[in-house]
Amino acid sequence: MYEDSWYSFVPEVTQKKTPSISQSTGHKRRESLLQPLNGSNQNDAVEPLANLYEEIDATEGPPEATLLRRAKSYSDFYHVVRAQLAKDAKKKRKKKRINYSLEALNIQKPEDAVGQRYEEPTESIDDQLLEASQQEYLVYQDQLALTDRHLDTLIEDANGALQLLETLASSFRAVENQTSSFQAQCDDLLSEEKRLQKLADEVGTELHYYAYLDGVTRRLNAPGASRLVDHENFAEILTNTDACIRFMAKHPTYRDAESYLARYQSSLTKALHLVESGFSNHLDRISGEISKQIASTQSEAARHALAYGRFEELVLEADGLISNVQRVIRSGFDQSGNPIAEHNFDYYANTAVNIFFSYSSIRDRDLKPMTQHDLETFRKETKEANVGMASRNFIKQCYERSYDEAGLFAKIFAIDPQFSMDTQSAYVAMKGQQKTLVNIANVAPIANTLQPNLQASDLQTICNLLGWITNEYLLLDYDEEISRYSQHCQELTARLLMEHLWPFADTAFENEITQSITRPAVSPETIKIGPVVNGVASSNAHPLAKKALELLVMYDQAMPKERSQKSSSVVFKIIHETILALQRIETRIKSTKSTDPDPDPDLFMIKNLLIVKNELVSLEIGDVRSQTTTNMQHFGQIWDALSPQNWMGLFRGILGGSLSLGLWSSATAANNSKPANINDGVQDASEKLDELLRQSIYAFTQRWGGLVNAAKSGKKGAKTSAQVETELNEKLLTAFGGQPEVVGKLKEAIQINAQAQKEVGGAKR
Repeated sequence: MYEDSWYSFVPEVTQKKTPSISQSTGHKRRESLLQPLNGSNQNDAVEPLANLYEEIDATEGPPEATLLRRAKSYSDFYHVVRAQLAKDAKKKRKKKRINYSLEALNIQKPEDAVGQRYEEPTESIDDQLLEASQQEYLVYQDQLALTDRHLDTLIEDANGALQLLETLASSFRAVENQTSSFQAQCDDLLSEEKRLQKLADEVGTELHYYAYLDGVTRRLNAPGASRLVDHENFAEILTNTDACIRFMAKHPTYRDAESYLARYQSSLTKALHLVESGFSNHLDRISGEISKQIASTQSEAARHALAYGRFEELVLEADGLISNVQRVIRSGFDQSGNPIAEHNFDYYANTAVNIFFSYSSIRDRDLKPMTQHDLETFRKETKEANVGMASRNFIKQCYERSYDEAGLFAKIFAIDPQFSMDTQSAYVAMKGQQKTLVNIANVAPIANTLQPNLQASDLQTICNLLGWITNEYLLLDYDEEISRYSQHCQELTARLLMEHLWPFADTAFENEITQSITRPAVSPETIKIGPVVNGVASSNAHPLAKKALELLVMYDQAMPKERSQKSSSVVFKIIHETILALQRIETRIKSTKSTDPDPDPDLFMIKNLLIVKNELVSLEIGDVRSQTTTNMQHFGQIWDALSPQNWMGLFRGILGGSLSLGLWSSATAANNSKPANINDGVQDASEKLDELLRQSIYAFTQRWGGLVNAAKSGKKGAKTSAQVETELNEKLLTAFGGQPEVVGKLKEAIQINAQAQKEVGGAKR
């Protein structure tokens, strides 16, 4: 950018020598350094001190101009100048020495000095010394001045360039303003070109849906079309055909859309039929080999290896066919077997159902020797051991085989069907194909094997089996990690219980209720109330009430909480039939009261109904309890629910005729924490139980309240208060021995009833 000559240029100065001065002695001395710069000779007489002055070197002046190295920065420029000045000073000293030696030989003759006078130089010595000492700095000043001028030139050039650029920018803006309309026209043309291109692409794409029909029809109707399903690229035919069907269904107004739609649907049906036929033929070839080997093998381990390991290996060898089968299945169902709502769902679903049917039929035929062996083992254990143990082993064996089947099914079809109530789901489709082999949707073979043997067993065996299944497979520990096998067993157990074993157990309970509560005859010895044994409140209850308690406990232990709630028909029937049986006994007691005053019919009903009610509250109809309560610890809760908040007011209303017994029962039921539900059968049975309790308590307290008032009034022929109290204590302690709370509540109610009768009688008089 910069030329080197700009930094080293120094004007040339002509060097001049001052003529030497003649000495009188003829000896030539060097010219004095104090000699004026004009270099004029002194012709005057030499003064005595004139010999002390030296000659001024005529070479004093600016240094010679030399070419300096170009400086890259300010620091380099400074060093270059210093180096050049040092060179110039060295040359100057050399020249001075030469001049001194020459001038020393120039000795002025004596005669030359005669008549000369010393003339004072025109310039002062101080100025000359100052100029000599500043010589180097003056050169540097000149160079700086030159650089300053060069920089000014650069600034001017830069300003000129900026002005030129501004002019060009203005010109460009003017051109842009003039061409904006042209650019807008070009943009419009480009937009129109893109629109036409897009339209052309759409037309070409839509024509593709028409042009594809001929090609796919020729491929599917070719003589070797059945071999197409063995290759993975067959899925392209299904995908493209499915896309063409959706396009024609979406654009029914297009030309010949209905005709093309029907032809594409026919092609899809043909393609799916090829997949179904190819898979069935593949399974038949494998089954012909596997079934013979399984039938000829007696080892269970070898059979298992052939039925699952070898079978899986042979099936998955045809990877292209299996891939096409999975493509068909997943087009109709998702991973969990739920239906995919697509336009062609019916085609894929029907093909999937047929494939499932072919697969289950072949598996059921191949594994028949294994399932037959399991049945024979179950029958043998039933005879040798017991039904419960044999049933447990059979269930475990079926669960393990079902888990292996589920794993094989998932690898072949790439889905894992889950329980679903949707009629279009894969689970419902598989459930309709009932076979002898247990799978994720078919647990009927387990129930069909167990129920005939359990039906001949007692009710306790059935309850034990249900409790074991529930605790073993449904009630898992939360801190344990649930494995795939545990989850599979949970699903099978839930379906087995809900669909088969629970209804079977309900039927067994209903039969037991009919045989042990409804139909048995009542002997006279069981009517009397005996004393309480070992403090157990239910020890002196009627055998029918004890049987009802036993059935309630068994049902509660066999069923989970959600099923043994008050909506259970079994619980309702136990309570209902028990109430009817106790009412029949009460009627019988009342009919024989004239001959045998014991037991008190009202106290009999209170005793047995309280036992049943206390058991219902204790079990809470859902909480699993392993033992029966030994006393009525829930009597306070029952009494608060049965009794009105103000016994005195209600007794007065009843005795005065303002309220009926039914209204009292309704008022008392309103105080219950749970509202009555007429549509709920169990709630009706519970309400009926509470109603009978209230009636019995009221009749008992009213009768004994009258006896208490008669004893206090001193009527002729009436018992004394001591006799009445002694007889009452004997009856209550016999019925409720060890239950002071029950005795105290009944006595309190008798006193309230007696006070109410007394007040009502005084008001009437």
